[in-house]
Amino acid sequence: MSAAPEISVVMGVYNGGETLAPTIDSILGQQDADFEFIIVDDGSTDGSGRIADEYAARDPRLRVIHQANGGLTRALIAGCAAARGRYIARQDSGDLSAPHRLSAQARVLDGDNSVLFVSCWTRYAGPRLEPMYTFRGTGRAARPVRIIDLDARYCHIDEPAHHGSVMFRRDAYERAGGYRSAFRYAQDWDLWYRLAELGNFQMIEEVLYTARISPDSITSRARKTQQELAALMVEMIRTRARGESDSALLGKAAEISARKHLSICSHARGLYFIGEALRRKGDRRCCSYLFRAGTRCPFLIKSWLRLLQSMAITTSDANPSDV
Repeated sequence: MSAAPEISVVMGVYNGGETLAPTIDSILGQQDADFEFIIVDDGSTDGSGRIADEYAARDPRLRVIHQANGGLTRALIAGCAAARGRYIARQDSGDLSAPHRLSAQARVLDGDNSVLFVSCWTRYAGPRLEPMYTFRGTGRAARPVRIIDLDARYCHIDEPAHHGSVMFRRDAYERAGGYRSAFRYAQDWDLWYRLAELGNFQMIEEVLYTARISPDSITSRARKTQQELAALMVEMIRTRARGESDSALLGKAAEISARKHLSICSHARGLYFIGEALRRKGDRRCCSYLFRAGTRCPFLIKSWLRLLQSMAITTSDANPSDV
């Protein structure tokens, strides 16, 4: 086996074939970075595994792990267990990393051993990469900082911009206990809190990651579940701060994650979220999403109201920049 790379990029994919190639290209095109790319095909049925295998046959930096469908958390546990790099960088299928993302984040970790994980400003975009908004955090982590604050509402003063935007030290990941299978959703925050308890976080104040939002994203499908898990994680943080184990609460996390929160309007709410973000930017492409949201779920009255408001948007109103 060749010498271990500095960075292991870990990504899970399940039926993401439509947007998988651009994602892979954005990682294999990284500049000035020594890395391996581990893709865990989580039982895809749409050819995602085949696409990844074809790339791997052409580029030895890419390794593909095939497993039966078990959800993103289990895919990430498998991918991180296979990682050989000092640093692990996350990437989500469908998203894009800027060409110098890995090198910029590695420099932060190289330069300060107190920093255990690093993120970057993230541009959120629609299914066709329509710019929606940019998440920059609170600004408190522009320099290395402990982000845990038990007096804050959610016990933190700043946060990573997106799950896929983060790079962390592999040894810190292992000391923190890694991803935990009890968290089918919100597995990112569960890990981030435990990393933050061990050391500093830093945000790179540059857009180095683009997160593609679809109407059927986890945020749309499992919002209530995520809210319940967020409240539980605050309880876990306070439990650990008292020097107690949070193991008793893991069973509750697994129970919440397993619940089915079905809604006939979940897809419509996802369409509305995208449409409203575009409307606020003065982008007339919002009309299509808002109209589809209303027709999909006629009782989602706010979609019709926002659609009427969007009719006043002219081409000159559009703001091409989300900075």
